[in-house]
Amino acid sequence: MASHLSGYCWLLTILLIAFLLCSAATAGDVPAIIVFGDSTVDAGNNNYILTVAKGNFPPYGRDFDGGVATGRFSNGRLVTDFVSEALGLPPSVPAYLDTSYTIDQLAMGVSFASGGTGLDSLTARVASVIPLSQQLEYFKEYIERLKVAKGEDVADEIIAEALYVFSVGTNDFIINYFHLPLRRAAYTTAEYVAHLVGEAGAAVRAAYELGARRVIFAGLAPIGCLPSARTLNHDAPGECDEEQSQVAVAFNSALAEAIEKLNDELAGARVVYSDTYNVISAVLSNPSDYGFVNIAQGCCGTGLIETSVLCAFNEHLTCQDADSYVFFDSVHPSERTYKIVANKIINTDLKLLL
Repeated sequence: MASHLSGYCWLLTILLIAFLLCSAATAGDVPAIIVFGDSTVDAGNNNYILTVAKGNFPPYGRDFDGGVATGRFSNGRLVTDFVSEALGLPPSVPAYLDTSYTIDQLAMGVSFASGGTGLDSLTARVASVIPLSQQLEYFKEYIERLKVAKGEDVADEIIAEALYVFSVGTNDFIINYFHLPLRRAAYTTAEYVAHLVGEAGAAVRAAYELGARRVIFAGLAPIGCLPSARTLNHDAPGECDEEQSQVAVAFNSALAEAIEKLNDELAGARVVYSDTYNVISAVLSNPSDYGFVNIAQGCCGTGLIETSVLCAFNEHLTCQDADSYVFFDSVHPSERTYKIVANKIINTDLKLLL
């Protein structure tokens, strides 16, 4: 009996080792993570353009390795940084415009994202940041640099096997549609949602034409529950703006449907919709379950309206423990919240791609 048990335990051990080796090999099949989008994934590109939408000063980055304000709009790392690390790649994704990185470093991961941008080109113009179309042009340039550095065959393999992440759309509503007149005069809410989803599909198709095959497209968070939205909610100050969050729900639903069509259309590609909305909603509904204390204010300044340069002006008011806050400023999540979102992607979305 004992010998049978011993043999059984030995078999389980062999199976476990095989499973772990298989998992490691699967993760190792991803040579790079390539990122497009807005401030949720901007690793510092805005540092190198003329815009006020920057995060390369304290209190941003205070919990990043070395306490460096890299230009990330948070106290530490972003979702894409955590995903990169989980894939066995570097623990932070470089910004493309940061010339301190070599092409060999960028070959393992690169972010073209720009804080303040949107799917709508007007959103980028309003904030004087890098539109999605220009991010895709930088991607073309990056591919050519890869070919020179690595050779065409290796470059093609990196591009084909890389993980692509799109995280964009929030600013089209919170900067553009809800607060500026031009788009509201031209589109109903439903029409604007359809317009943005069309732009999202066009961006994925453009990346596909350049070689992208494994794509994650993140949906919107409950944007009506951002601290800034609560502050500006005149009907119920301090409460979530449910109308804005419902627009995010409509956008997400339309995006998920469009992604299903893209999967039918793009031969050899897999595009996955990543549900950010329900992850953040679960945190906001039961913050103590996740170790959070404050869900209504950002950590920086008064936490009511400050973001970007306004955080620097009121740095002396910034909270002591960002881990207890869902949001670091009035718009952007804290590193701890980003890690929760990243864990969902790692444990759910990646399994659909790898």
